[in-house]
Amino acid sequence: MVIVFAGLTATGMALPVVPRHVHDTLGQGTVMVGFVMGVQYLSSVFARMWAGGTADTRGPRLAVLCGFGASCGVGLLYLASVHATDSQRGALGLVLAARMLTGVAESFIVTGSMAWASARLGPAHTGKVIGWIGMAVFAGLGASAPLGTAIYAALGFGGVAVAVLATALAGLAFASFVAGVTPSPLPKLSPLRVLGVVKLPGFGLTLCSLGFAMITAFAVLLFAQRGWGGGALAVTSMGVGFIIGRLLFGHLPDRVGGARVSFACVLVEAVGLAMIWLAPHPALAWAGAALVGGGYGLAFQGLGVEAVRRAPPQSRGSAMGAYIVFQDVAMGLAPPLGGLLAAGAGLEAVYLAAALGAVGSAAVAWTLMRRS
Repeated sequence: MVIVFAGLTATGMALPVVPRHVHDTLGQGTVMVGFVMGVQYLSSVFARMWAGGTADTRGPRLAVLCGFGASCGVGLLYLASVHATDSQRGALGLVLAARMLTGVAESFIVTGSMAWASARLGPAHTGKVIGWIGMAVFAGLGASAPLGTAIYAALGFGGVAVAVLATALAGLAFASFVAGVTPSPLPKLSPLRVLGVVKLPGFGLTLCSLGFAMITAFAVLLFAQRGWGGGALAVTSMGVGFIIGRLLFGHLPDRVGGARVSFACVLVEAVGLAMIWLAPHPALAWAGAALVGGGYGLAFQGLGVEAVRRAPPQSRGSAMGAYIVFQDVAMGLAPPLGGLLAAGAGLEAVYLAAALGAVGSAAVAWTLMRRS
């Protein structure tokens, strides 16, 4: 968890300030800003499977160390972009490369750490591993955003680049002292076989990730349209619900089964999204966002247990990587598709669509229960 917290702090510090650097310093428009911020998910889709395969064949410790090495590269690319502002195209290319490498770094750190922790604790505790590592991810992202903003205000984008590099080096040093685990010598599944094994729980994850993506992308706009303040609190409420749900009920997927937990929790998520869709008052929307966070956090955990247990032990790192790819797909496609839906039917419609997606995820969980 400390390793993941350090890794996500390193990769997350630049998230709130890269848009300003690209727009204000490099003179790019909003379309390019959106492309720069979204390109991380493109590289993540390919890097997850690579990271899982590395963890299975070479050991999860090496995968994590490679992730921190990539994080160091991100800091160096950001720093180079500061010194290349005489050529805006060259500086923009360096930032784009850094964002793509961020996807690789995050994939290797998170996927490798999940495989590492699972190997240390055993398959009976897969749900707990996913739950606690997920909380470390949220904690790292939550801590890095204000930290990056403060460093940017005091030292500019160059200061953020140095902070990214320093944090990545600290994480690399810490991870190098943690005992590794020996990878299994048994034959590993091919990437296509792994995708085939996890495709059904992964599809459920894609559907239930829509609500998470829509709140992140459109909550502030929805609140502004309705004349309310505190749109950012919807995102905060979702994070609080995520953490509380994991703390109170994170043991259930291992105890009663991931499919059962996911079935109940995605229905809770659907109720929360419907509350946001119909909310006459911001307090009801905040409460709905908290339900979305709690339901989604446990559904992610429960479906993850189903995905990993369907893979043989020697390929469970690959299974974890392949499973999270389905979230990357949702996070990459949902905002632009939601924007098209909002343009035609209004911002409220994106939350109705996400609620229907959560109901579809419940159908997937029900199918998994029947097959079990």
